[in-house]
Amino acid sequence: MPPSAPKLDMSAPRDHLSALYRYGIRDNLTQFLHQLLQVFFVGLTLGMMRTVVPALAESEFGVPKNSFMMLTAFVVAFGFVKGTLNFIAGRLSERRGRKTVLLLGWAAALPIPFMILYAPNWSWIVAATVLLGVNQGFTWSMTQTAKLDLTRADQRGLTIGLNEFAGYVGVAIAGIVTGYLATLLGARHGLLVFGLLVVVLALILTAIWVKETLPYAKAEGARHAAGLQQGPVPRYPHNISVTPTTWEVFTLMSWRDRRMAAISQAGLVEKFVDALIWVFYPLYLYNHGLSLAGIGWVVGVYGFTWGLSQFFTGKLSDRIGRQKPIVWGMWLCGGGVALMLLGEQVWWWSMSAAITGFGMALLYPNLSAAVADIAHPNWRGSAIGIYRFWRDVGYGIGALALGYVAKAGGSLTAGFWFVAIAMGISGALVWWLGEETHPRLNPVEPATGKL
Repeated sequence: MPPSAPKLDMSAPRDHLSALYRYGIRDNLTQFLHQLLQVFFVGLTLGMMRTVVPALAESEFGVPKNSFMMLTAFVVAFGFVKGTLNFIAGRLSERRGRKTVLLLGWAAALPIPFMILYAPNWSWIVAATVLLGVNQGFTWSMTQTAKLDLTRADQRGLTIGLNEFAGYVGVAIAGIVTGYLATLLGARHGLLVFGLLVVVLALILTAIWVKETLPYAKAEGARHAAGLQQGPVPRYPHNISVTPTTWEVFTLMSWRDRRMAAISQAGLVEKFVDALIWVFYPLYLYNHGLSLAGIGWVVGVYGFTWGLSQFFTGKLSDRIGRQKPIVWGMWLCGGGVALMLLGEQVWWWSMSAAITGFGMALLYPNLSAAVADIAHPNWRGSAIGIYRFWRDVGYGIGALALGYVAKAGGSLTAGFWFVAIAMGISGALVWWLGEETHPRLNPVEPATGKL
């Protein structure tokens, strides 16, 4: 059964209500750290598919040379499945709890290492990536949502920054480690050993140590309803009911609220970069003579820069707001993608990857933080799930577009230029349609109570 909403006694003293559920990283440090470890494992699971599999698509899994659409098929499948499961995870977690969804996500990942080991052709890799999409849609969504349940509004940038730091450091480490394991044990056995160890350990740790956080979100919603929440009032959308339907939240996030729509489209387009780095970067570098380990390090520079920088960029947005880092990040990220093509040395590729990674660090946690700023606690899980739906559908749309553009242009480089231009346009749309969402910097006007 899902956790029930706490019944708050409105006649009780305010300090008694505050003691019922305490919010903040320090007050919930043990569970916060458990959730950080979980998202690190989620990143490791994703990262094991991002270096070895694309680079050896032709030699190991039978993908014909220059079959750009076939090569991108596994990322297309991943994107659409993960996006859909993000959507489902958000709503399901408000009914059955965050921990249940997290456990389902890890269970879905168990067959993946065996499917890679026994894959007779590329179709098996596509099928394994479908399960990876289920895993990522359920697990990454829940680690983020659970931490937001536990922390205060003034810690959201830091919270999501730490979440994405842990996840994408995991992605980077997995890319490097699996590159070496593939060299030592062979591609299939290296991924089997790594994948099984990560998934089984994560499943055990979730079952034993992770606690349910849904009651925290329900208690926060009850405080808002009772007028007991302190601090600046966020600019919540007014054109939505207190307990909205799935369709209400979906349409609000997608087009009815221009701020949410700007955030959602930016999330979708920024995944073009990740699709490019997943599919084309390894192949591009492999064709330029880099070893699997070397590819792992260059792509790892992107992941490490992205992950480590979020220590700074998430906290930065708690001070200066979300809007500026998002727009700057979109443009910087696109610039880094374009720079990749303008040099031929490993140091140049690494520098370009670092610029792209820092741009992602500016935009990535702050898009999620902006959604959390103006999504009411009653439907915040759904809002985050729908934002993540649009964001991760970007994998699928981006991979399809990359395949068509590369096929039309006859080379991988056309895909790089397409992504760089798309990021520039999307950043401009955020600047035009969006607004600052941090409640301290742009609260509801106290005199009118209106936006």
